[in-house]
Parts: sequence; structure tokens; C-alpha cells
Amino acid sequence: MKNKNGFSRRNFIRQTSLGLGAGIAGVTIPSCDTAVQNENSRLPREVTVAGIDLRGLWPDTTRESRIKRILQRMELVTGIKPDIICLPELFDTIWVSEQYKISEVAESEEIPGPVAQRIGEFAGKNNCYVVCPVYTKKGGYYFNSSLLIDRKGKIAGAYNKIHPVKTEIIPSGPTDDVGITPGALDQPAIETDFGKVGMQICYDANWIDGWENCKNKGAEIILFPSAFPGGRILNHYAERFGCYIISSTGQDARIIDMSGNDIDSSSTFVRYSWAKISLEKVNTCTWPTNEKIPEIFRKYGSRLEIKVRDNTSIITIASLDSGIKVKDIVSEFGL
Repeated sequence: MKNKNGFSRRNFIRQTSLGLGAGIAGVTIPSCDTAVQNENSRLPREVTVAGIDLRGLWPDTTRESRIKRILQRMELVTGIKPDIICLPELFDTIWVSEQYKISEVAESEEIPGPVAQRIGEFAGKNNCYVVCPVYTKKGGYYFNSSLLIDRKGKIAGAYNKIHPVKTEIIPSGPTDDVGITPGALDQPAIETDFGKVGMQICYDANWIDGWENCKNKGAEIILFPSAFPGGRILNHYAERFGCYIISSTGQDARIIDMSGNDIDSSSTFVRYSWAKISLEKVNTCTWPTNEKIPEIFRKYGSRLEIKVRDNTSIITIASLDSGIKVKDIVSEFGL
């Protein structure tokens, strides 16, 4: 149909649709599909990490409902082919109205229990590690723990929360038939096929000792399952200890670079965070590294990424070439 000026509504819609399609074709829309990349574009020691938040999943009525819903949310990130996914603290029981006893739901740190087994099935199916935070029991003691499930669905290691809150230590609620024992101060980093990882849980954010121990044990990534989001203290720890932090909490999920900056975070519309990170990266002091920068640039040029941050007196050096190891750069130039 045409109007008196010869304007065709049908042609306008058709042409506009084609133009809109062409416009969209030229725009990169962030999604899990962006994870499908040419192998040649991979960063050195590249690891794809993800965190899940609990927003929209609480309050819940039963543990079974919560577990099913968290698995559904985990499915959302499978398109990025994650190497590791972090889940929130005690995700199967926190803010669930169903009555349960801690002694009844606590699982083994070594052999997957009912919850860890289901998370393990997901891990095996999707060839990824998963941080599975649950109550555990060992030698008559009960812990607020994070189990690291490996790519085959087995338990690769466990971390026990060092600083439980008062109401965890002293049974106070209808479900708290036992108290939570604080974890050991000296806990090992856990080996994965991409490097060592450490873990901290919720209230641990208020003490530096556990984070420092993770760094001293060689952890390059620290996983932080929590009820509360942690806030800026996590950014400080990432920069101070030169490691990545992956948080998964009741309110948000974040990926924090060793520079102390957020790489990605969940939102009202996307309830997970994810990023491809490179472990060939190191923080160095501005002085005397700044004196070596011209020489480093002359030799390696665009094969390295060098970021100088005057306000923190830190220089971050990252390899962009699989043939270059940052430890060799540090050694070569005496950084």
C-alpha cells in the first residue's frame, strides 16, 4: 500500500529490516558464543573462569529446588567452555526454608556426597572444575567448606573456612545441631591442570592471613564463595598479592584482575560473570622496573603488555606470546 507521496509501507519495513540486520551484523554482542575463538588467538596460559551469583534464587523452599536451579544457572555458562566455575557459599542450604540438620547434610571432604556428586556430574560432562561449597564433616568435626571438583567429577581438594562467624561456631538456630569448627590457618593451595588455586570463604575477607597464605602456597587464582559480596577489599587483595580473584556470592559474582580492577561482574540481567584470563602475568614495583621499560620494549615490543599505575606504584607485565614466560622477563631484567 502506498500513500499519496508514493511511499510504500511494505518496502519501508523490508528495507529497514535489512538495514537493521546489517547494522546488528556489525556489532559484537557479549554472550557465551564469544568464547568460540580460533586457537591462535588464545592468550598464554589462558584460563576461562566463571562465577555464579544467587540473586533471584533466594529465598527458596527446598534444598532440592535450590540445587536444580543452581544447575540450571550453571548451564548458562557452558557455552564459554569454562575451565573453572565458582559457586556461592553453602549454595544448597543458605536462605532455604526447608528444615535440615547440619549433621545430616554434611558431606565428606574426600568422597563426593549427594550434592558434590551432582555437581561432579556437571563437571565431568562439561570438562571443567567447579568450586562446590557445602558443609563437610571429618573426624567428628564439622566445617563450612569449599570442595574443588575436578574435570572428571572427583574431589581434587578442599578448603575449610578459617573464620566462621559467631553464630556458626555456637549453634543458635533450629538447623544448627552442631557448631562449625574453624579451618586450619595453614591450608595448601590445590593443583589443577592450569596452575595452583586457593580458596577463601565469606568472613575470611576480614583477615589477611588466609589470603597471604594462598599467595605463599603459590596460588595464582583465589576463589571466593560467600554470602556477602566482599566489596573493595577483594580488589585490594588481588592487587596486593598479584593474583586473580573469582567471587561468587549471594548478591554478585566478579572476576578481579591482579591489577585490582574488575574484569567482569554479574548484573540484574546476567547472573554470572566470566572472563578469559592469562596466568602469564606479574605485578612488579614501579621502581626500579620503570628504568628497564625502554629496554624491555625495544626487545619485546608488542609481544608484551605493560601497564604502569602511578597511583599504586605497580607495573603489570603480561605476555602476549606463548613463547615468552613472564618469569623469564623478571629474571632477564632483574625485576
